Amino acid sequence: MKKSAVKFTIRIFGIFFVTSVFSGCTTYRPTNTQNLCSIFLGETDWYEAAVDSNKRWGTPIHVMMAIMHQESHFVHDAKPPRNWFLFVPLPRRSSAYGYAQAQNPAWQDYRKSTGRYGADRDDFDDAIDFVGWYTNGTQRQLKVSKWDTYNQYLAYHEGRGGFKRKTYKKKSWLLGVARKVEGRAASYGPQLKQCKKTLDNKIDGWF
Repeated sequence: MKKSAVKFTIRIFGIFFVTSVFSGCTTYRPTNTQNLCSIFLGETDWYEAAVDSNKRWGTPIHVMMAIMHQESHFVHDAKPPRNWFLFVPLPRRSSAYGYAQAQNPAWQDYRKSTGRYGADRDDFDDAIDFVGWYTNGTQRQLKVSKWDTYNQYLAYHEGRGGFKRKTYKKKSWLLGVARKVEGRAASYGPQLKQCKKTLDNKIDGWF
């Protein structure tokens, strides 16, 4: 092989290596969160994780993704807003963090219940599994269908104890948000049907 060809090959390999390293360090964030196919086609690992959670807990993928959209808009390190007093930052409203906005006590319960002690709230695989686990627990304890996005979201937001006490009835704004989540799930469901075969082929085709 000529020197020029060798140099070209080395250069191409170097570019590929650097690109791979930097792309591996970048956290995926979907640009079009209104379309579930766009989200999953942009990162098929997310679809595979959602499928795994669905198989494990039985909650429909479009329901879990609609809840996650509302909670974090798919921002991996999302936190509740912080108020300020003059130039001094005040404590955040809660310990909610990550894709699923899981609070510390609920996250610890999830880890203990599933044995996934290394799970991280800013890891999509763990977060979507948490949503599946939580909604499954709501169905089991409160008899709320896993397909009932509206009431599942109310229980997710208020906690199962709050849902049982119907604390949401004093929060008209929250009822509106729950309807919004329900509407998004209603959009996500048909969208997923359109691209499910393509997504399945993609994840089945990986080595």
